[in-house]
Amino acid sequence: MRTMKPFVFATLAVVLAAYREGGAEAVSDATPKGAEAPSPTEQDRIDDAAMAQWKRRGEGPDWMAEELAKHKVLTPAPNDSLIGKGQGATSGSITREDVKVWQQETYKEAVEGSRIFHSGDRLKSTIAVSCDMCHPDGSNTHPETYPKFQHQLGRVALFRDAINWCIENPVRGRKLEPDSAEMRALETYLYAQRKGARLEYGKR
Repeated sequence: MRTMKPFVFATLAVVLAAYREGGAEAVSDATPKGAEAPSPTEQDRIDDAAMAQWKRRGEGPDWMAEELAKHKVLTPAPNDSLIGKGQGATSGSITREDVKVWQQETYKEAVEGSRIFHSGDRLKSTIAVSCDMCHPDGSNTHPETYPKFQHQLGRVALFRDAINWCIENPVRGRKLEPDSAEMRALETYLYAQRKGARLEYGKR
């Protein structure tokens, strides 16, 4: 699975420029000294162009759009209300670009999780079974009730423990490392699909 390393960047325009050079680097300020910052409308245009380029870096000619055409993935909560507010004594104020990057990276992770969730091949199933055969669109997974005692395991389980139990048993697939990119994407997708559910850890 292809992933993007976490970078510190001020705008998506910087991301686009960095990727065109074949890499990425941290940049402290996207606007050169003495230059006028782009207007909100112009910045939106730049961000949209960068977003289109960013999506094309998947495993196909727009892998996110292809997956979303097949399966609905709920979008992350908006954070526009945080623009202009501080992030701490050393991090500066939150920008429009910060919020867009948060949204896009989180959504990308959830959509990648959907691809794994719906693919017996990605789950290494020996019987051609994927998670959605028991849980259409991530239904009835209840990540918001973990940690809780799981009788199949005989102990208190985290949500990723339950995911691995399902992969190894009904799916007959290969157990994922707890902090692997695949596990993180699956968890993100399933939490996304339960958006708005009340957190009730321990609930049966």
